[in-house]
Amino acid sequence: MQLSREDCLEKLRDILLDMDGCDPVAVKAAGEGTRLLEDLQINSVGMLYLVIVIEESFDIRFENVGISAFRTVGDVLDYIGDKKK
Repeated sequence: MQLSREDCLEKLRDILLDMDGCDPVAVKAAGEGTRLLEDLQINSVGMLYLVIVIEESFDIRFENVGISAFRTVGDVLDYIGDKKK
């Protein structure tokens, strides 16, 4: 079953809530324009963890893309959507 973009956002929020260092209030309010580094305080180690959990949760693989390519929640959702097509 194909998840809607809103469903993917909710699933991503759940992943972010489980991460150390992410402000729960910021995560719950996170929208597509929310910046991963500046707004959610996700550092490079956190980004690696996020990639691993997203791969497992969405059954996708990150290929030919650097984690620095993702600046916002919307960037991550775009990538997930492209991989799930």
